[in-house]
Amino acid sequence: MKHPILKSFESMHMRAKQLPSFKAGDTVCVWVKIQEGAEKDGTPKYRLQSFEGTVIRFRKGTINSTFLVRKMSSGGIGVERNFYVHSPLIDHVDVKVRGKVRRSRIYYIRKLRGKAARISSRYVSAEELKSYEQQ
Repeated sequence: MKHPILKSFESMHMRAKQLPSFKAGDTVCVWVKIQEGAEKDGTPKYRLQSFEGTVIRFRKGTINSTFLVRKMSSGGIGVERNFYVHSPLIDHVDVKVRGKVRRSRIYYIRKLRGKAARISSRYVSAEELKSYEQQ
């Protein structure tokens, strides 16, 4: 059981608008705010940059929940990036493809190359799609 002060601190820093539901195996596009200099009055200037790849892990929790996204960069080099779900630097997340995997952590995909690293897409019913859009 958490202390009430700790609970109130965590609730203050939680994301107001929830991200769409996704899990390991899904292909997502994460839009991240990147700081580029500052305005004349000293306020920071941001631009949006996308990071598109496959979700390898979704670690649930309260304020410390994270997800790990792996993308294949040019030249066949894999780049992984860890994102905090409640980070203010994440603008929004678009779910591109829902993947069909049997594991909650698909670390084995790091060793696979080319066509072997593909993940088949899973069927999403209309009711399930509506519930994803409402969240």
